[in-house]
Amino acid sequence: MSKTEITPELGTKSTSFNKDTTWITELKALVKIGIVNSNLITTFVGFWLALHVTGSSFINNIEAFILTIVGSALVIAGGAVLNNWYDVDIDPVMKRTKLRPTVTGRISLKVAFRIGFLLSVVGHAFLLTVSWQAALWAFVGWFTYVVLYTMWSKRKYTLNTIVGSISGAVPPLIGWTAVSQELHIIPVTLFSIMFIWQIPHFLALAMKKSEEYKKAQVPMLPAVYGFDMTKRQIVIYIACLLPLPFFMFSLGKAFLIIASILNIAWLILGVMGFFMKDDLKWANIIFIYSLNYLTILFITMAIVTIDFPL
Repeated sequence: MSKTEITPELGTKSTSFNKDTTWITELKALVKIGIVNSNLITTFVGFWLALHVTGSSFINNIEAFILTIVGSALVIAGGAVLNNWYDVDIDPVMKRTKLRPTVTGRISLKVAFRIGFLLSVVGHAFLLTVSWQAALWAFVGWFTYVVLYTMWSKRKYTLNTIVGSISGAVPPLIGWTAVSQELHIIPVTLFSIMFIWQIPHFLALAMKKSEEYKKAQVPMLPAVYGFDMTKRQIVIYIACLLPLPFFMFSLGKAFLIIASILNIAWLILGVMGFFMKDDLKWANIIFIYSLNYLTILFITMAIVTIDFPL
């Protein structure tokens, strides 16, 4: 059916949508399903490594695992929805955000706020049933992303990337504290890896979208200080990753070798940026590599700690 109709639930116009898939599609966009999924991977690894270090059984902790994953997903999704709700005035300016349902009006701001708030509350409640530490770390991540990043630093300071990176580094701590509440070098290192990794990852993205950020008046580093400074910052933060795998030496030589190769290769790509003429092409290479880097690194952490039967 192809016609324009008023959708009372959303309070705006909707054109040529399949009724069976519209709400699912729009909700996926609203909660930023890709971000939710990627954060759940690091939550799982934090949970898994805690089991490994404490010698606990996954089967015996399956209930805690389900509650942790569901709770984390809801909290992350809730924060993403509130981010969309708050940024509705600048999202229309940027190509990658102009079709968000809060921008198009397919989901009203009132509904979006209620969804974001409800998901956040329910998610924290789920995590509280596992451990108060897991719920606390989830709140730290949520508060940093929604309040300190979205509502405060994003539109004011080039350091907004660093502020936002705190929230993205929290999921492994949620997973870890769902199993163990003891201070350990592994969760600290996981947090550090995630915190540092996000900065070159998002600065590379900011280089690719620099003109859009300028139009939206969002002070991302490349939009304010240019590509040369941004490239230097990217290389510095990549270099900071080099020693971190050695704090996780207990995971074995295979992990250390793979992690070191990943770090060195990324650093080489970073240094190449000083010699490439096409900055945007280089930024795209750094961005794509960063995605593969994180996926391979965290999958490796999980694989090397599996107790395979002899």
